[in-house]
Amino acid sequence: MNSASVWMSSLVVAAAGGWFAATMFAAPATSKEPRFPQLTMEQLNEAQKPLGEQIMKVSSVGLGGPYNPMIRSPVLGQRLYDLFYYLRWQTSVPTKLNEFAILIIGRQWRSQVEWYAHAPLAAKAGLSPEIIAELKASKRPSGMAEDEAVVYDFVTELTTTQKVSDETYARAKKVFNDQQIVDLTAVAGNYVMVAMLLAMAEETVPPGKEPPFKVGEK
Repeated sequence: MNSASVWMSSLVVAAAGGWFAATMFAAPATSKEPRFPQLTMEQLNEAQKPLGEQIMKVSSVGLGGPYNPMIRSPVLGQRLYDLFYYLRWQTSVPTKLNEFAILIIGRQWRSQVEWYAHAPLAAKAGLSPEIIAELKASKRPSGMAEDEAVVYDFVTELTTTQKVSDETYARAKKVFNDQQIVDLTAVAGNYVMVAMLLAMAEETVPPGKEPPFKVGEK
């Protein structure tokens, strides 16, 4: 055997030995424990049950999503639930535009649960598939109606620059009344908080469902 062959054989043996040692001494692979194990209605205590019953009447993810961490603090959870209820079903902002605002926040945060839950709701409310797809691709959607463009620019400007310019505010005033502007601002801020809860708790889509945003996707 020539010297080159001996050298190659040594590398193979060393590599094999290294792999063997790494295999022998590596910690066994384990799945990470959830930060907040999923609760069932049967597991709720007396302070949590009334809130759980309300959640189950309206939630598309049961006690999952943001409700899973929320219910750990039932007094706060009830206050948040009441706020969610107003901002989803009693707000002065038209449903299509309200859901669009939620999706804008969901895309900014790459929130799997927010997008999974609200993209179908936005589509059902009349937001076009093209707008949803372009937003998901992190683009300013083309072909928006004036009210949709105002929502996109108002929410995006407020959340990325921490202010609303006079020009953007004037455009909003042509489309919305004072209550609607306040409600639009509140729904955007609320879903930033929801995205934070979801991120902190490492909540994701229900088992067996495809996450909207893939690993490595911007």
